[in-house]
Amino acid sequence: MRTDTDTPWGSLPAREHLPVEALDAGAPTGVPVLDVVIPVHNEERDLESCVRRLHDHLARTFPYRFRITVADNASTDRTPAVAARLAASMTEVTAYRLEEKGRGRALRTVWSHSGSPVLAYMDVDLSTDLNALLPLVAPLISGHSDLAIGSRLARSSRVVRGPKREFISRAYNLILKSSLSARFSDAQCGFKAIRRDVAERLLPMVEDTGWFFDTEMLVLAERAGLRIHEVPVDWVDDPDSRVHIVSTAVDDLKGVWRVGRALAVGALPLDRLARPFGDDPRDRAISGVPGGLARQLVGFCVVGALSTLFYLLLYSLFRTASGPQAANAAALLVSAVANTAANRRLTFGVRGRERAVRHQAQGLVVFGIGLALTSGSLAALDAASGNPAHGTELAVLIAANLAATVLRFLLFRAWVFPDRRGNDDKPHDDKPHDHEPDAHEARTQERSAR
Repeated sequence: MRTDTDTPWGSLPAREHLPVEALDAGAPTGVPVLDVVIPVHNEERDLESCVRRLHDHLARTFPYRFRITVADNASTDRTPAVAARLAASMTEVTAYRLEEKGRGRALRTVWSHSGSPVLAYMDVDLSTDLNALLPLVAPLISGHSDLAIGSRLARSSRVVRGPKREFISRAYNLILKSSLSARFSDAQCGFKAIRRDVAERLLPMVEDTGWFFDTEMLVLAERAGLRIHEVPVDWVDDPDSRVHIVSTAVDDLKGVWRVGRALAVGALPLDRLARPFGDDPRDRAISGVPGGLARQLVGFCVVGALSTLFYLLLYSLFRTASGPQAANAAALLVSAVANTAANRRLTFGVRGRERAVRHQAQGLVVFGIGLALTSGSLAALDAASGNPAHGTELAVLIAANLAATVLRFLLFRAWVFPDRRGNDDKPHDDKPHDHEPDAHEARTQERSAR
């Protein structure tokens, strides 16, 4: 999984509708609003008819400037010649040749070099009805969404395909939902679009160069909190599909394992894909409540409840082999590490490995305070009753843990995971520069920026 990318630091800009001047279809020159990429490999027979059909549809129905890019990845037949002939006969068609095979590689390469604000792709067989193309890209043009996908598994979709492919598709998406907690309904439909500003940061993190490219891109986007719009499609299976089902399935399962492992250990800098605070309506202030507090309280309570059950289970387990103080300390230490990690990711939305060790160290300080409170409660109980029953110990510990939980939340929010979003909007100066301004230049630049 790629983590040493050249992705720009700082959060993504807030979503905005594309400027009117960029959408002026009557302008004589300018960058096309939409770049539709068709990745192909040995498609000399179907390429020309499909491109002409797509071009005719866009010319008749799409209200903005567009481009069709044929991305030939290592074809050995006449596909490059057909693509070149199409590019010469239609001004809106271009051809791009790659010497290495791989649909993901072709999409990453062409999208990375495109200047269009909206990037899309579709399979050369055009199995998806083209009337879904405008609904696919409209949410990206308006600034409503970051990515858009066609879904064959939506309720209102109309799909014609055999039971074998239907079973494989649904089984694969079930695996994604159960293993990677994916919420999108169809990862494999060859009909997707993405905003260029999102692609610039997301694509360098996507490692796969083949058929798993789509899935990896969507999983990372979803985990980063980006909005994925789904469009129900009408889809007719291509009986001449060249996809090798068994080898593709094996590669996909390997990709699921790789991505799941990277997400589990926090190896991906997904914070680079975050939108600025306030872009999500859930971040808006509630009257009389500090921003984000309501959501953090819910997350903290859920994590806290699970941590308490985990702690009690560990305490009961350790108590069979040691005294109450030792069992309490060991159970609290193990559960505190798990609690800090869970709150870091789920409650306060901190992703990646940055400051992870520091957060755990601060969490252990909070743990020490909780240990002092619970241990003091046990000592007081022992002094009061001499030899208390196990049930009484648990009741006292629950009460002490409730008090420690309130204190833990306050310390987490104010000290361990303070809101740094106001500073995160500025680029981090972690990378080497060709020129480092002196103090006078820095002050001058600061005044100019104001």
